[in-house]
This record gives sequence, C-alpha cells and structure tokens, in this order.
Amino acid sequence: MPKAPTSLSILLPLALASTACAGAPPIVTASAADCAGLLPASWKSGIAGADLPPDDASAGDWIAFADAQTGRLDQANGRTADAISIVERCEAREREALKRVRKGWLSRLLG
Repeated sequence: MPKAPTSLSILLPLALASTACAGAPPIVTASAADCAGLLPASWKSGIAGADLPPDDASAGDWIAFADAQTGRLDQANGRTADAISIVERCEAREREALKRVRKGWLSRLLG
C-alpha cells in the first residue's frame, strides 16, 4: 500500500478540525447598538414652556411665570445631560463587548 494516500487521509481530518476552531463567523454589530432606545419615549415630546400670565397680570404673576419657566429650562437641560450620559455609557459598553469578543479564543478561555 502506498504511503502518500495514508498521510493525506490523516491531514484531511486535521485540516477540517483546525478550521472548526479558528474559522468563527465574522462579528457584525448594529451601527449604534440601539443606544437611543434606552432613552424614555416621553422625552421625544420635549418640555413645554410655562403658561404666560394673562394680559392684566401683576408683577408677581410675571415673577411666578419667570420662575416656572426657569424650572422648565432646568428640567430640559437635565434631560439633555442625562441623554448624553446614557448614550455615552451605552457606546462604552458596546466597545468593551466588542473588545472582549475580538480576543482570540485562547485568551478568552484563559482570562
């Protein structure tokens, strides 16, 4: 019996087994990982301004209006800061997950 077909028949299963370990499918992620989906849907409508006082309003009514309008502005600015923070944390989480997944299988196994 010739030796060449025997050595080739041993290499074929070895080659198939090695591609099963190293030939993982490519990692494809969504472009933004739906970070915007973490924001409350009610935030899309925004913050309404305070109601204007009537035409015959006193100075106290105007002061109360200005105070209420400032409170609404503070609420809107707080939502903006919260939204930016949520999206930044979501993107950082996605980067970390991709970093872990892109490690070699041996480093994931040992670490």
